[in-house]
Amino acid sequence: MSDPMIQTHLAAGRQADSDPIETAEWRDALMSVLQAGGAARVRELMDAMALIARDPAIGWQPVHGTPYVNTIPANRQPVFPGDLAIEERLASIMRWNALAMVVRANKAYGELGGHIASYASAADLFEVGFNHFFRGNADGGGGDLVFYQPHSAPGVYARAFLEGRLSEADLAHYRQELGALAAGARGLSSYPHPWLMPDFWQFPTGSMGIGPISSIYQARFMHYLQHRGLAKGSGRKVWGVFGDGEMDEPESMSALTLAAREKLDNLIWVVNCNLQRLDGPVRGNGRIIDELEALFSGAGWRVIKLVWGSDWDGLFARDADGSLAEAFAGTVDGQFQTFAAKDGRYNREHFFGQNPQLAALAQGLTDEQIDRLKRGGHDLVKIHAAYHEAARTTGRPTVILAQTKKGYGMGTAGQGRMTTHQQKKLDADDLLEFRDRFDLPLSDEQATSLAFFKPADDSAEMQYLHARRAALGGPVPQRRGSADAVPVPALSAYAEFATKAAGKEMSTTMAFVRMLTNLLRDKALGPRVVPIVADEARTFGMANLFKQVGIYSSSGQQYEPEDIGSLMSYREATDGQILEEGISEAGAISSWTAAATSYSVHGQAMLPFYIYYSMFGFQRVGDLIWAAADQRSRGFLLGATAGRTTLGGEGLQHQDGSSVLQAASIPNCRVYDPCFAGEFAVILDHGMRQMLEEQRDVFYYVTLMNENYAQPTVSDEIHADIVKGLYRLGGYGAGTGGPELRLVGSGTILREVIAAAELLRDDWQIDSEVWSATSFAELAREAREVERWNRLHPGETARQSHLQQCLGGEQPVVAASDYVRAWPQLATAYLDAPVTVLGTDGFGRSDTRAALRSFFEVDRQQIVLSALTALADAGSIERSVCAQAIERYRIATDEPAAWSR
Repeated sequence: MSDPMIQTHLAAGRQADSDPIETAEWRDALMSVLQAGGAARVRELMDAMALIARDPAIGWQPVHGTPYVNTIPANRQPVFPGDLAIEERLASIMRWNALAMVVRANKAYGELGGHIASYASAADLFEVGFNHFFRGNADGGGGDLVFYQPHSAPGVYARAFLEGRLSEADLAHYRQELGALAAGARGLSSYPHPWLMPDFWQFPTGSMGIGPISSIYQARFMHYLQHRGLAKGSGRKVWGVFGDGEMDEPESMSALTLAAREKLDNLIWVVNCNLQRLDGPVRGNGRIIDELEALFSGAGWRVIKLVWGSDWDGLFARDADGSLAEAFAGTVDGQFQTFAAKDGRYNREHFFGQNPQLAALAQGLTDEQIDRLKRGGHDLVKIHAAYHEAARTTGRPTVILAQTKKGYGMGTAGQGRMTTHQQKKLDADDLLEFRDRFDLPLSDEQATSLAFFKPADDSAEMQYLHARRAALGGPVPQRRGSADAVPVPALSAYAEFATKAAGKEMSTTMAFVRMLTNLLRDKALGPRVVPIVADEARTFGMANLFKQVGIYSSSGQQYEPEDIGSLMSYREATDGQILEEGISEAGAISSWTAAATSYSVHGQAMLPFYIYYSMFGFQRVGDLIWAAADQRSRGFLLGATAGRTTLGGEGLQHQDGSSVLQAASIPNCRVYDPCFAGEFAVILDHGMRQMLEEQRDVFYYVTLMNENYAQPTVSDEIHADIVKGLYRLGGYGAGTGGPELRLVGSGTILREVIAAAELLRDDWQIDSEVWSATSFAELAREAREVERWNRLHPGETARQSHLQQCLGGEQPVVAASDYVRAWPQLATAYLDAPVTVLGTDGFGRSDTRAALRSFFEVDRQQIVLSALTALADAGSIERSVCAQAIERYRIATDEPAAWSR
């Protein structure tokens, strides 16, 4: 009964006891087993007892969590393999340069922002990783993947400065990416942004919650590549350093069970538990470490608590009755934060002064020594022990819950204070105090002027730093931007049925699945194709792929599926190709991003296709899609059952009128809304060649419809115009001598436009042209580029955009789509001609396609009325003709607009 750690556990578990004598006997017996048979025998007995105790008649449940102490006791720590003194000096230098970077920027430009306190708390967590665990890619093995706590970016820049990867001028232009160019320097982005620093950052984590879920799916994609024989297992790890407040984000927690279910022992999270959010305590009235321990252990993760530093080991050793653990068990995070903000004298009085036992433990310590008692996340030895144990864990992911102090070392200027996250400026006394706290070799003038510090190249610190990174395979973070090109088969090899459809009926969704099936059979490209669904594969007609390529499962298929005798039976396999993510759009888009960045992360170009209900894409997980854009993803997002009127019967939350508009706001997303299977085939071919052969950092969002209709043949001559976004489908003449107006349609509403042209010809003897707008976004993109070029080159011949070449002049234009009016207006704003735009603004309804198109006024009759009105406005026909059309087509005139109902 003398082991201090045993006493610690007993003290933490004390509660009311109906028979203390009997309990003591059981404890003594268990301790005897421990002494005689060891810990393994104790575990065997406890497992046997637990089987009995969990019987429903007894109803026992184990207490969640463990005492508020380190999981790895001092006697189980490995020997620290580095030079502790040098590593502590390096960490101090990183802290200073990170602080100087932020404070200098805000001293010069008060609005630039930046963060000091987060990195101050996480510096040691990062440094142990950089010096001993985070592997680079110098050996070509890919290196480890590290997801960095975004507010700690200045510290990562500070290390890159010492490594020689960034210059002093670069650091001086933190958050000044535009101004840096004029100074011949490289501006440093606020947070990790691969788009802005494409050779440096691998993953964007600035939007909290995105990093955690992304790291899980990256770790799973590593296993996917290995199981499919596309990559070798090389012991690569995925590390994620996140904040405890960030764990409140639903994305942070949503895939924890997947990580355990998939046995992702290549995944290690380090949660920096500085106990503070951006404005105050994370769990002021509780303990976030206890809460996270319960969550992660319940999800199947291994949990390593890293709570107290080495200075506490002596106190625990002398704590014969477990008073320390008992005191910790009764202290909430809000109080721990106060202890962090106060000095040693305050902590002596208010923590160690709680009872005589604690006071006796602190009796031999000075106030300064009490003030310097480290929390576990600031002790390099303890951090190394936790990382070492995590890296050796097999069969499940690991989370390290590391307690730190936010603003560590910032003293009265910010350590543990409510306002520390917003602290961006320090006065002279604060800077000198920080210098002295970390024993930095800076003069008063250097400290107060915020001079960056870099030791001499031949110093022990610099030689050590470079040696450690060389031993671990080179610099981290580092991003590569290309992989070997993958040849794309000829369009005719997989899509001739669509480009030469000759009137055959099919939906564009059906056409896509058939093309995908053909691509999967291609010897070169097929293995690189990654089909992804968030359930609903049968809805999209993909059931035939279950047997053909299989659904990926790390454990294979350990059951006989109910439909095993059918041609399209459900088949899971370790080398399965489909990623079927269940009902989780966030999970599916994270898988898509992992595959879409594989060319950079794994040196293997992959081609992911994620198909989903279009309404549940950009609207639901738009933040994750934006992050995918930031990290230069390449692949296809396919919005199925697209448009507000194509999905009959489903109603408001399923009917999509805005996804194309949201997609168009992303600079490197190419957005298309094709009506015909042949159009889709041309777009697919173009996109694959851009991404796989030309290796352009773009991705495609393409809409798909589930409506069956006759598909025309698409001639080779119009392929280029399909890609540009607009081509002439045909003229519908009444023999009156040339078209009087132009009708433009996209997606499924193009068919209503064609029908309207026929009505204009047959009912009103009016000639018209019909144009298919495959992408209003691409038309707008080029038109604004042309407009800008003309503005900046006034002395040169003005250029014309494709849109202006097609629809130039004064003839009225009527444009209709299955989306809100703002979608076609992206492009029509660049036309000189009068334009009428029809769209589906408003909430959806459950009904037939015909009823919905009538309700939103995008059916053929409304298009005809719009065309007649445009001609009347131009003075080409009498306005009475419009009244005749209203009467003829029985158009309701007194109903409120769809967008107001």
